[in-house]
Amino acid sequence: MWQVSDKVKAKLASLPDQPGVYLMRNRQGRIIYVGKAASLRRRVSSYFHRHTFSKAEPRLRGLIRSIDDLDFIALKSEAEATLTESRLIKDYRPRYNVLLKDDKRFLLLRANLNEPFPRFAAVRLRKDDGARYWGPYASSAAAWASLEFIEKQFGLRRCAPRVPGPEDHRHCLNDIVRYCAAPCIDKVSPEQYRERVLTACAFLNGERREFLDQLRQQMAAAAREMKFEKAAALRDMYLLLLKGIREKARGRKSQRLKQEEARRGLVELQRALGLPRPPVVIECYDISNISGTNSVASRVVAVDGIPMPGRYRMYRIKTITGADDPASMAEVIRRRFSRALAEQESRPDLVLVDGGITQLCAARAELDALGLPDQRVAGIAKQFEELYCDPENEQAPLRFAADSPALRVIQQIRDEAHRFALTYHRKLRARRIRESMLDDLPGIGGKRKQDLLTHFGSVARLRRATVEDIAATPGIGPHLAALIHTAFAMKGGVSP
Repeated sequence: MWQVSDKVKAKLASLPDQPGVYLMRNRQGRIIYVGKAASLRRRVSSYFHRHTFSKAEPRLRGLIRSIDDLDFIALKSEAEATLTESRLIKDYRPRYNVLLKDDKRFLLLRANLNEPFPRFAAVRLRKDDGARYWGPYASSAAAWASLEFIEKQFGLRRCAPRVPGPEDHRHCLNDIVRYCAAPCIDKVSPEQYRERVLTACAFLNGERREFLDQLRQQMAAAAREMKFEKAAALRDMYLLLLKGIREKARGRKSQRLKQEEARRGLVELQRALGLPRPPVVIECYDISNISGTNSVASRVVAVDGIPMPGRYRMYRIKTITGADDPASMAEVIRRRFSRALAEQESRPDLVLVDGGITQLCAARAELDALGLPDQRVAGIAKQFEELYCDPENEQAPLRFAADSPALRVIQQIRDEAHRFALTYHRKLRARRIRESMLDDLPGIGGKRKQDLLTHFGSVARLRRATVEDIAATPGIGPHLAALIHTAFAMKGGVSP
């Protein structure tokens, strides 16, 4: 007989009567279902009524039996709960959301500016196709209202042809009914039409506040005409745009404050290190490994004290075996600055290496061997947040006050280097663990392993494949496909 766990009983008593999302967990602590609710108390409690369990379909009963614990996030509105639910489902891919077909996708607006006459469309899937996307919208009505507003406000086309012409206009009334600028019959030039599209993009980005007044007027007019659903959709659109404008304003203010703190920190670093000018470009290096395996290094770059992710780089350690961080650091510095010399790249104003005096000595020796004695380098000792600048004087590190702007600049770039190296190391380790699963499958040699990876692109996709999909791989028949699918299922790799 099914029983509610003690952990669930305790959580049920604390559920608030307000909107939010809830996360169901199994005995292993894994998230198996994510849902939203207008009232967390009513919705979540309903799962554990005897009547619900007795009348539920088999898959829902399976979910209820599997629940050993639950978490919840109380939110301000049902719309916010809807968006949060969507994000969590995409992040965690809970098993029962897939089984119960509850993986909702909310509408976005899409425009491909690479097309000669871009048009906007409402879509449910964000693709890596070079187009621009806005949303997701909390309600479909808000998405359609946004699309209608920008089409009429900016005279944008609705027709599907990539390059519309007079023949497309013959039976089209959009230039009259929806105020289309009709580039198909040269009412506006291609350049003028593109300017309209770019203005619409800026509006959706929250950069053209002057159009918000017109949106408010349309919302008020819809309410006066008792078109309350349209008024509500326009209101949702207005609030979404206003939220974006406020977030951008806060972001700009925060960025200005960061830049001012960073500028002060660089000036302090210049004085402390005796540099001829503030170090505009700083590179920081970190080594990551576990028991000497899968050793990697990161290089992060800060310009004017602000991290520049586009210039980050990762290195796999090639010549060192085991947990030898100084030797690994030496390899990375040698590779980085040998290439800089060979390709005549500009060099940073300051190099920071994580690890203190030993990593500093390794880096300094490599730079001197390359004929770069003027390249400034310092080592960060994490224990006391000290900065070693002289490889021959271990007793004289620089120490900064706890509220020092220079210390904050150093800590930020050091922490970024550590995070970036650790992320890459975990990625490599996870990839090797996944690929090693193929080595344990029955009947899989080197060629078939390569055929499967070529066909599916990754082990993750293979794990999600059906028996029929696996059997479609060249060289893999139905019998072997069934064995592979069963083996993954036994390892917890596929959903039934």
